[in-house]
Amino acid sequence: MTDCCSTPGLMTLHEGLEKLMTETPIVTETETVALTDCLDRVLADRIISPVNVPSHDNSAMDGYAVRFSDLAQHSVLPLAGKSLAGHPYQGTLPAGHCIRIMTGASIPEGADTVIMQEQTETTGQGIAFTKLPSRAGSHVRYAGEDIPEGCQVFEQGHVFKTQDIGLLASLGIPSVPVIRKIKVALFSTGDELKLPGEALGLGDIYDSNRFAVSAMLKRLGAEVIDLGKLQDNRDEIREAFLKADQQSDVVITSGGVSVGEADFVKDILNEIGHTSFWKLAIKPGKPFAFGRLPNSVFFGLPGNPVSATVTFQQLAAPALRRMMGAKPAPVTELSATCLTPLKKQPGRLEFQRGILSTNEKGEAEVVTTGSQGSGILRSMSMANCFIVLPTLQGNLDAGETVKVQMFDKVLG
Repeated sequence: MTDCCSTPGLMTLHEGLEKLMTETPIVTETETVALTDCLDRVLADRIISPVNVPSHDNSAMDGYAVRFSDLAQHSVLPLAGKSLAGHPYQGTLPAGHCIRIMTGASIPEGADTVIMQEQTETTGQGIAFTKLPSRAGSHVRYAGEDIPEGCQVFEQGHVFKTQDIGLLASLGIPSVPVIRKIKVALFSTGDELKLPGEALGLGDIYDSNRFAVSAMLKRLGAEVIDLGKLQDNRDEIREAFLKADQQSDVVITSGGVSVGEADFVKDILNEIGHTSFWKLAIKPGKPFAFGRLPNSVFFGLPGNPVSATVTFQQLAAPALRRMMGAKPAPVTELSATCLTPLKKQPGRLEFQRGILSTNEKGEAEVVTTGSQGSGILRSMSMANCFIVLPTLQGNLDAGETVKVQMFDKVLG
């Protein structure tokens, strides 16, 4: 028995991605934002460190700063002073003496080694050392050891992560140039759609796709223009397209790209723009449309919630990252033993939802989230990965090795 949705000649996921990457424009307008506002933004120009990090030689331990050469001549060194973070010792370390020093404090001039306090004893004559270092420089952090002045810290296209904010602050950088946020207009179509909180009538469903896609867009750092849900009315949908095209860089719809009598989106797209492709050899997500409007690009996501989520993550998200000028996001893939049998008809590349874990031997194992229907959104909520099954793959028995693709930032 063949899969009724496995139509020969459908465009592959790889071919679809290539067209997306070729036909989506890159936003070049920039703006400068404060350090506190650059999280998830795309860097518009490289960043060169204006300072050394650390800015001065300093101690990695609480202990005593000494001249290494003095240790060969003296078993006890008198204390000449102290150096605290923010309150360095003034002057040069006298020969044959030591300085009390705390973590992060400047190494006094003349000192070249720090001995941790656990390896010392205090005597009436000064500080005795119970264990001596084998070389000069022990427990000293040198100026520029982490980042030297003039070093490139971030390249153009870098997307700032939480840990990058502290690094920028350590360089004394108060603001950064970033690509402006891309504007994405989003709406859903369907007479059956209701908002959460509204009562459901016979045949109605809640509009989950628009909320899920909006959340994923925000994870990408896009500015979302939510145009709400539309009825299956050609004039209303056409007007929404024209309005969205004027306001945004990207227009995304959910539903209306299938083959039903009330699926107007694809027809309207061809009236005011053009369709680059429609339908891909993937499951879930076959009815995915991509095209151009006069001022924007268009992504038509399927109406089924899992299909909409999968196609956004696999197709729309990489294209949106490119439009934002961001470097491609790495894809984490690995092999795992599948502990559950898998049902699959040959014909389409398939993304089944899975839960990856590690057994007591440290080996990767994966199980499915259960039923893999494209309307079962709980299968996405439970999962932490996709089990990626090749186009020609059929059913698999439990215990076979499968390729697993971990959820990325968009879904994580």
